[in-house]
Order: sequence, then structure tokens, then C-alpha cells
Amino acid sequence: MENNHQTSRRDFLKKTALGTAGLAMSMSASSYARIIGSNDRVRVGIVGFSDRFRQSLLPAFMNHAKELNFELVGVSDLWNRRRDECEAHLKDKPNVNKKFFKVRNNDELYARKDVDAVIISTADFQHALHCVEAVRSGRDAYVEKPFAESLDDAKAALKAVEETGKIVQIGSQRRSAPNYWAANDYIKSGKFGDISMVEMTWNVNQPGRWRRAQLVAEIKKEDIDWDRFLLNRPKVEWNPRYYLEYRLFYPYSSGIPGQWMSHQIDTVHWFSGYDHPRSVVANGGIYVWKDGRMNADTFTAVFDYGPDNDPTKGFQVLYSSRMHNEAGGVKEYYFSNGGMINLDTNKISPEGGLKAEYAKAMNMQPNLLAETSLRSDIKMETGANTGGDPMTSLHMRNWLECVRSRKQPNASVKAGYNHSVANIMATMALHTGKRVTFDAQKQEIITS
Repeated sequence: MENNHQTSRRDFLKKTALGTAGLAMSMSASSYARIIGSNDRVRVGIVGFSDRFRQSLLPAFMNHAKELNFELVGVSDLWNRRRDECEAHLKDKPNVNKKFFKVRNNDELYARKDVDAVIISTADFQHALHCVEAVRSGRDAYVEKPFAESLDDAKAALKAVEETGKIVQIGSQRRSAPNYWAANDYIKSGKFGDISMVEMTWNVNQPGRWRRAQLVAEIKKEDIDWDRFLLNRPKVEWNPRYYLEYRLFYPYSSGIPGQWMSHQIDTVHWFSGYDHPRSVVANGGIYVWKDGRMNADTFTAVFDYGPDNDPTKGFQVLYSSRMHNEAGGVKEYYFSNGGMINLDTNKISPEGGLKAEYAKAMNMQPNLLAETSLRSDIKMETGANTGGDPMTSLHMRNWLECVRSRKQPNASVKAGYNHSVANIMATMALHTGKRVTFDAQKQEIITS
């Protein structure tokens, strides 16, 4: 007899699958030609044996690999130590090919005939270009967020995926969580009313976040291919901190926007239907963790969203994040005139809505939402869990299923492109101190 947890998990997966069913889109002839039969094992390569892969993506993959008939066949990593660690970590694990291979770079990986798809979890600035390599070589890909840290890279990757018809899932795992699906459905139903404001925070107090001091002391330039790591970034002298602590240094990462805001701003695009902000202003700095980093430890951005042709309609997003005090934690609040959606508690409430005494003074009707819950069989956290969390597990399953069905996954390449536009606008606003806008016709970012 099944226990309650097993039953709950099974029903949960069914509901997520139903949510995905409507996302199929037209496929190119090449996509049809590569539909994989249910009895064919799908062979997956690892591009970057990172902490993110080991701690979260790997457990998520393993949760579903046997059932859906997928296996890991090899790893591509520039650092010889990571290749060896990956081989040792996966030794004797299920759903790992007995002839598991190690290659030094992606050229060697894609020269092989025994790789059908890849999971990409490399440095932030590499995701888009590694996505291009994967799909141009004929592979499907799971691509960690942020999708891109420059607009040119984002455009190149979007074009490559659209032209090849490959199945690409961006690592925006909120798009596979049932509470977020419920929030989206509620907003789209019209019951919530127009979004009038969004407030988001992501606060931690972790001086060691994104630091790798011991590894920085141990790595040697001869252990990796430094020029290949830099890709299209400026050619600079070897710096182990850039390699291992890239999240702290621009242009290898935008830091807070790319790591955290990319998750949260993506839900704004999803729920509202807007692809990009109309404008962004931002400020911040390094106020506490003065350890040689370049990226801010405190960041605040204000976004304006709405139709490009009607400035009287829309809403504002207030985003703030700090790395030196965790009060407030990770929060996502959506407001309308009638109340709010709290995606931390998964509650819809009339809090802040228009009460009768205030409505009467304006000859208006009171506007108060009915209190209800965004039902979910499994508790979903708004924060980033690095232990194979249910949200990431469902997101990985969605990708695996779409590799077989050739349907569009929950977090499409366009969703990744859109969150990248917002991230890059915010980063430019921070770096220039100027108001940044977006020309939708030209797909260009403009600084005032």
C-alpha cells in the first residue's frame, strides 16, 4: 500500500504534466526526424561539473532517469580536477553508463556520436554560448540560468535554438512549480484584477557566498584551458578568482541580477505577459564584503512594466537584495487594488485591498479579494535550494519528457531571453547610473 508521501508525489507530478500539456508548439522537420522512441535510451552529457550540478541538478536528474530511460554518459570540464571528481562521484551510481567518459572541452564532447543531450551548468557568462554550441551540434540542452549576461549572446542563443528546433529548458524552475502555475492561472483568470505593484527581495547574510578560497589557492593555470574559459570576454591574465569565484566579478557574472533576480523577474514576465521592462533604474554597491569583489553586495532596482504604446497602463516592480543581512529573506508579493498574492506563504488575501470606508468617499465599490490558498501537494519554497529540491526535480522531469515528446518545455528559450533582457538592463542601470529603456522593435537596450 502506498504511503501518503508517495501518493502525493505521484499526483503532484500528474498535475505538473497537465500544466505542461498546453505548451506544445510547432516543430521543425529536423525536430520530427529526431523523436526518440520510448524504448530508446537517451544519452546525456554533463557540461561543467559544478556545485550546482552536483548538489541539485544531478539529484533532480536521478529522480526520473530510470523511469524515463535516460543515462549520463560523460563529462566535459576544462579543469582536470573536476573531470576526475565527476568520474569518482558517479562511479557505480545507477543510470550512469559503464563506459563513462571524460573530455577536456566541448569540441571533444560534440565530436562524439554517443551524446543526445546535455546539461549545461558552467559560468554565468558561458551559458548562452554553450547553448549555441549544443544545439548547433544537434543536441537538446538543459541550460542553467542566467541564460545570458550580454544581449549579443542572448540573441545568438535565441536564434540558434529557434533555427535548430532543439529542446532547450532554461533553469527557471519556478515555471514547473504548482503554486506558481496556480498564481499564473489566478491572475490570467481576471479574478486578481490588474497587477498594480510587485515587491521582491532576496536577502542573505553569507560572507562566504560565491567564495572558493581553498580552491583558489589550489588551482594552477596549467590545470585548465584559460583562453577557452574566457570565450568572447576580453583576454586577460590568469586569475583563479575569475575562474572559481566568477559570480563576484563582472563581466563573468552580473552577481545578484543574474544569480537571484533572474528567477524572480521571470515570474513577472510569465504572470503579466510582458516580455521586457519599459525602463529600469538601479543603485547599489559594495558596502560590507570588501574582499576584492566587483559585483555589488547590495542592489536595488525599480522596473516599469506595461504596453509600449500606452504609458498610462502598467505597474512597477521594486526589487532589492542584500548579502549582509538576511532579514526579510526571499519574498515575492504581487499586489492589485483588491489585495495581494504572497508566494512565500502561497496565500491570496484581501490585505491592502480597497475597503468600504475609503471606496465610499470616491463613489466606488469596495474591492477585496476572497482569502484563499494556492493549493500545492508539496511545499514549494521561493528560495534557491541546493539539495535536489522538488521544484528543480519537477523542472528537470519536464525537460526529460519534452526531449521525448518534442513539446516546448515550461521555461522556453524565449523566457530565458526575456529574463536576460531585464537582467542586462538592470545591470547597465547600476553600472551607468542612468535610466535604461528597451526598444522592442530593434531589440536594443538604450541608456538615457
